[in-house]
Amino acid sequence: MAGADSDDSLYPIAVLIDELRNEDVQLRLNSIKKLSTIALALGVERTRTELLPFLTDTIYDEDEVLLALAEQLGNFTMLVGGPEYVHCLLDSVRLLAVEAGVSIATLLPQEDLEALVMPTLRQAAEDKSWRVRYMVADKFSDLQKAVGPEITKNDLVPAFQNLLKDCEAEVRAAAANKVKEFCENLPEDSRETIIMTHILPCVKELVSDTNQHVKSALASVIMGLSTILGKDNTIEHLLPLFLAQLKDECPEVRLNIISNLDCVNEVIGIRQLSQSLLPAIVELAEDAKWRVRLAIIEYMPLLAGQLGVEFFDEKLNSLCMAWLVDHGSCYNVEAATCNLMKLVEKFGAEWAQNTIVPKVLGMANDPNYLHRMTTLFCINALSEVCGQEITTKHMLPVVFKMSNDQVANVRFNVAKSLQKIGPVLDSNCLQTEVKPVLEKLASDQDMDVKYFAQEAISVLSLA
Repeated sequence: MAGADSDDSLYPIAVLIDELRNEDVQLRLNSIKKLSTIALALGVERTRTELLPFLTDTIYDEDEVLLALAEQLGNFTMLVGGPEYVHCLLDSVRLLAVEAGVSIATLLPQEDLEALVMPTLRQAAEDKSWRVRYMVADKFSDLQKAVGPEITKNDLVPAFQNLLKDCEAEVRAAAANKVKEFCENLPEDSRETIIMTHILPCVKELVSDTNQHVKSALASVIMGLSTILGKDNTIEHLLPLFLAQLKDECPEVRLNIISNLDCVNEVIGIRQLSQSLLPAIVELAEDAKWRVRLAIIEYMPLLAGQLGVEFFDEKLNSLCMAWLVDHGSCYNVEAATCNLMKLVEKFGAEWAQNTIVPKVLGMANDPNYLHRMTTLFCINALSEVCGQEITTKHMLPVVFKMSNDQVANVRFNVAKSLQKIGPVLDSNCLQTEVKPVLEKLASDQDMDVKYFAQEAISVLSLA
């Protein structure tokens, strides 16, 4: 409705719309009674395309306001363009009926729910408009809590199955997002049976859904089923689904699975998790496509945090080091270097000194000059997170040694590294150790080495 503000002639409409959003119920009621004035001013097309969507998207309200709105819309046939367009109104009224039905269900005694509310909600769950079905799916957890266990078992379970199988992706995604919550709120005495018999078969289909938003919505909650179903069911029925999603082509699906590994870990234990999911992670990490490898590299700090330092050192450390010499893509080497920095931020400088730094520095002697340069890139990234002591004591001597490298590309990267790590070092070290090395590089025969050495001397104020 932004367009209403841009035309001075529509200023009263803007005021009415502000009143529709007002906290004062009476103001909202007064504004709803003037809806026909707004519709006349907007014209039939803007009423259909702007006003009605605004009303159904914005007004989730007290029953009194919803009732007044439904009454107004009942007189809107000509204002939307006549009988030809009356379906627009029916959609809006039915959307409001879902909202009102859920609100009313929370207020009624159990014996009145079946007769007064459920017929409307049953119709809404099978409505021909996907927007109405979407509203039902979106409100499903609230509805479940309102109607209680018996109606849930008899009515809501089949309705939820249908929503999970809906022909519209938006509806399936909204329902998929409610899977964990719906399962948690099922009656405890029949929860496992209902999930295994009625819900899990639908979930299995959604894992391979054609729409990535549906798969992503499911991946954000599916791991939570493990705590509901327990260890044996998780291992037998859920792990295969997690594996499939971990290999999904959509990055958001993979991320949602990796982000929630901790809740599965709590149920089945780290060893079982490593035997089942870790091989898939390693497989992706060694995939022929560099973009797939890159995705796993970027998830590694998150994964490390989920699984803990001991498990990481045992199973994943060597993988991270292997990425530093990934020949397939310079992006992967850069990402792997950044990955190391994030791991140090997560596990601490002492861990880095004992685990990562020795392996990084070992590459300084590699016959391949690209690997030697990777040592410098890693030192650049690690110096800040490791701090002055580790940088000065362990990393700086290796950088100095590499200033004598036979390859000019390595030497000018030494100059760039000294410029990068200079701020971490104390002034005495800069003057007595760094400056002489940079001065030597500044008189190098290679023009690029000279240039970067002189730049470093200037930036570090060592001239």
